[in-house]
Parts: sequence; C-alpha cells; structure tokens
Amino acid sequence: MTAIVFDERSCTLGEGPLWHPTRKQLFWFDILEKKLLTRDAAGQRDWSFDEDVSAAGWVDRDTLLIASATGLWRFDLRDGGRTNVSGLETDTKTTRSNDGRADPWGGFWIGTMGYNAEQNAGAIYRLYKGEIRKLFGDITISNAICFAPDRRCAYFTDTPTGKILRVSLDNDGWPKEAPKVLVDLAPEGLNPDGAVVDTSGNLWVAQWGAARVAVYSDTGLFLNAIPLPAQQVTCPAFGGDDLKTLYATSARIGLAQSVHEASPTQGMTFACETTSQGIPEPQVVL
Repeated sequence: MTAIVFDERSCTLGEGPLWHPTRKQLFWFDILEKKLLTRDAAGQRDWSFDEDVSAAGWVDRDTLLIASATGLWRFDLRDGGRTNVSGLETDTKTTRSNDGRADPWGGFWIGTMGYNAEQNAGAIYRLYKGEIRKLFGDITISNAICFAPDRRCAYFTDTPTGKILRVSLDNDGWPKEAPKVLVDLAPEGLNPDGAVVDTSGNLWVAQWGAARVAVYSDTGLFLNAIPLPAQQVTCPAFGGDDLKTLYATSARIGLAQSVHEASPTQGMTFACETTSQGIPEPQVVL
C-alpha cells in the first residue's frame, strides 16, 4: 500500500479528517490556523474561524457539528453560518478541543487538552440528547476516540502515556466500567494519535513522530503499518465510494527547516488504497 498526496496544503496542525458519507467528501482541520478544509470536484476550499477548531461529525448533507476551543457548533456548509449547541470548558481559557468523533448512537465524543499540553489539563466529554457530560478527566492530550463496529466498546488514548485504552459501553453508549489498557506502546517509544476502526474491528492508529499509521486487532495484536511521507501523522479516516481509501492528516509544527527541505510533504493530507473497509461515520443527532 503506497500513500499519495491527496491535498498539498501543508497544515501547521492537520487533524480531524471526516469522510461525509452523503456528500462523498473529505473534510479536515488545521487546528492552529483555525481552518476547516475540504476539496471537491471544483477544487480546494476552506473556511476560517475566530478560534481553534479540531473535529467534526455530520448532522445532514449541509450541516456539520464542529468542535472548537469553546464549544460545539452547528455549521452550515452553504453559507458558513454557525449556531452554538453546547459550551466546552468555557470556564477556562487554557484548554481547547482536540480529537473527537460521532458515536453509533448519534452522540459525539470530544476531547480537550491544554494549549501547551499541560499535564492532566484535558478531559473527554460526550454530547448526547442535548446533554454534555464529562466521561474522563485528568487527560493531557486526548486522542484515538473511536468505536467498535459491534458497539460494545470505545477506544481512546492520552497520548503521552503511550497506552490505547478500551472501555465497555452500555446499551445507550455510556461507559459502564473503568477503561483497560488494550495496547501499551510506551516501551516502543511510540505516540498514539488519532484512530479509526474498520469493519473487522481493527484499529488504525496514527503514530506521531513515527511517519505511519499502525493497525492493531481488537485484542491489541500488531498487524501492519502503512508508511506515510510525513513524520507527524495525526489522524486517519476511511473514505471513498467503497470506504477502502485510507486518508490521513499530518502536522508540520515543530519540525526543523532541514526536515521540510528534505521532505516538503510535511503537514499535507494523504490517501492510500487498502484492502480493508471502513465504517460509515454515524450521523450526529441533535
């Protein structure tokens, strides 16, 4: 499997790729540049915001739920209008949203972190049926939020720990026990970032600093790794007509100029054809 450049715009901190299943279109973010990006048959397009934006789910063909530093918003793709759905850590100016994903029940999980990755400053929340509730606290860098195809569990990580956690869910999608470690990457010095699950239940995990997306079984067994031409790969998403195309965002923040000169694809967004198949992103129900 060989990755190609899907979009050559070099993101400072690319994140949150979302394949919109009805529009057949990929959306993603450059968090620190406060932008939502996409491309379609007409070419490249982006929207600018007045605060950091990081993750999204789809509400309908023309509406996204977007996570920002201060809240969750309905965003109209036709005119750029936005309406607040819920605040997010509005009592502090030191945190922002990070990784997030819709769950199979129509809810939306969103993680936060400190602007400077302050230890234990972040948390993970769930928006469901109009209520936002904190699920897990004392998180430094929230990432890898995704859900098993059979709905039995969710996955997430606190990146600096190197541990991908699994938590069992009840029939309404709420955690019903303490999270358990599925994969411990700390001994290998690997940093789990964003993740997505395929139809077989395997986790496809971006690994910051390792220039790859790694694949693990639902029992935590390493299966494969897809190399990408960017050191800081941030998050994967399945898309394309058959959901077999793996997209991945990346980031150029913090890299030396010599790295950019040797490999100018840092921060770009990539595509790779696979033999695995992704799961259509669930529709957010507001």
